[in-house]
Amino acid sequence: MDFNVKKLASGAGLFFTRAVQFTEEKLGQAEKTELDAHFENLMSRADCTKHWTEKIFRQTEVLLQPNPIDHTGARIEEFFYEKLDMKAPSRVTNGELLGKYMEDAAKEFGSETPYGSTLIKVGECERRLGAAEREFLQTSAISFLTPLRNFLEGDWRTISKERRLLENLRLDLDACKTRLKKAKLAEAKAAMVPDFQETRPRNYVLSASASALWTEEVEKAEHELRVAQTEFDRQAEVTRLLLEGISSTHVNHLRCLNEFVEAQAAYYKQCHFHMQELQKELGRLPNAFALNSTPSVAPAGSASEGITSPVETETLKIEEVQAPATGTRKAKVLYDYDAADSSELSLLADELITVYTVPGMDSDWLIGERGNQKGKVPVTYLELLS
Repeated sequence: MDFNVKKLASGAGLFFTRAVQFTEEKLGQAEKTELDAHFENLMSRADCTKHWTEKIFRQTEVLLQPNPIDHTGARIEEFFYEKLDMKAPSRVTNGELLGKYMEDAAKEFGSETPYGSTLIKVGECERRLGAAEREFLQTSAISFLTPLRNFLEGDWRTISKERRLLENLRLDLDACKTRLKKAKLAEAKAAMVPDFQETRPRNYVLSASASALWTEEVEKAEHELRVAQTEFDRQAEVTRLLLEGISSTHVNHLRCLNEFVEAQAAYYKQCHFHMQELQKELGRLPNAFALNSTPSVAPAGSASEGITSPVETETLKIEEVQAPATGTRKAKVLYDYDAADSSELSLLADELITVYTVPGMDSDWLIGERGNQKGKVPVTYLELLS
């Protein structure tokens, strides 16, 4: 019990000494040991690294999990699984959930109907997009978020702890310098030779005794200063090594950033591919509006009896189709398109072609011409120009 009280009193005295030294430095009443310029630059660079790493980490989390409510819930779930030393289960993405709803709706509406069959195609695509998103989230969390979090929760905490210890040792060092300075001034004052004509012998004896005491105090202060200087120098070297390690942190974060970019590029490439495939599949599905429309029946004996349309969709022969004198337009191709059969025209993104319609043709298609090549092209792949 006595030991604890003494330790507590010693700690309180040390804290009070540091507080006094810190206050006097702020008031300009005490000298402060300044670190060299290189050391200050290292600390400034470390602070900058921590600041921007934290911002990038938080915003990347928001990017990967935009919904704040879902984000908070996910972090809490991950925290509990981490404390239990268990792997968190894979969560269903919004795209996968949307795909499931579309497929369930198609079963209710009938998978053979135009709307139901389209829902199935889109639902399958949304599932694939959701799976690609989940893979991207997992890859980004492992290759990018985890190293940033490890730096903030591991390396930076160690650096902060050592810097606080260095600052405390600096305050102790400067306090020792202040005590030594005061002791030397008192020793010099006590060592001044008194005037025997004006000073009593008794006061002279007391002055000599005080001078001896101050000499002993100076020696004690010099010893404490040497010890404080040694501890400060040792801690400064430890902190310097940790701060110089920030360069290695930058190299590691650079590698993680490249991996994040590669994962993001692969994710968007997969999404683009799936959407292109979906557009092709939707272009091949029957037109719901054409199926639901009822063709008009010409009365018997009319002039149109026995006369068929010049061009029929089922019997369309591309080589026999002629461009009309008027009504042709230029169109810009938005996406690459591979022809499904000989009646279609393959397209390349950003190229310009001539398009026009023919009677009886599905409204989702146009006739496209490029030089000597001619064929059907889907409207959804084109941007019509004036």
